[in-house]
Amino acid sequence: MAKHPTDAGHVAACAACQAREGLRGLDVDLDRVWFGVAAEVWARPVGPVETALGRLLGSPGLARALLTTPSLLLSWVLASAAVLAVGAWVTRTTGEPWVALLAPAVAGAGIAYAYGPGVDPAFELTQTMAISDRIVLLVRGLAVFGVNAGLGLLASLVAAPARGVTLAWLIPMTAIAAFALAVATLTRSPGTGVSAALGVWMAIILARAAGTRDFASAAEPGPLILLYLVSTLGCIALVLLATGGTRKDAVRWL
Repeated sequence: MAKHPTDAGHVAACAACQAREGLRGLDVDLDRVWFGVAAEVWARPVGPVETALGRLLGSPGLARALLTTPSLLLSWVLASAAVLAVGAWVTRTTGEPWVALLAPAVAGAGIAYAYGPGVDPAFELTQTMAISDRIVLLVRGLAVFGVNAGLGLLASLVAAPARGVTLAWLIPMTAIAAFALAVATLTRSPGTGVSAALGVWMAIILARAAGTRDFASAAEPGPLILLYLVSTLGCIALVLLATGGTRKDAVRWL
């Protein structure tokens, strides 16, 4: 097939060249799309909080990645606070330990949706950062856990007149959050991580309260404290192992 000239005069008189140019105009310019995403995430003005985080973490890029954590967005935090606020109100009203029952579930959901493709608008951009995926994930996970632990503590203080201030939910919360993170990491699916964590937590509560209907005792670590601690360490080890490869390896959830 003869090669057509590319000068403007020939294209203006050639129907085949005009058709080719028209189809070419329909192609998606991926570079342009990528630059648009980058501009939207990174061109946002740096505020005082981000400046302080950048100095604290020693990396402006890591500070930006932390502030774009999906489960640290204002809407997510408000939703978590609302769930725990309802739990605190029900605890004061009925005396049942709903804060202790809800805190691990809320933390597990937040941790599972802390980082990963499909839920993180800045995921592809974090892949271009000089720091490792593991560091981004662990910083985000620690921040999400800290926020949820703080919300749980406030809910416990509000519900204190009913049952007194107790942090017995903190150990189960740590174990369930670590389990959710491990499952989400290994399956590359935050939804699977949430489902697995909620399923395990529900099974523990129902099994321990099956005969007595005492949900207060079921929510406390009690004899399961060693199991919770070992499970937490094991899940963290799995996460570290799963995030130990280089970015040239197969794409993982994180």
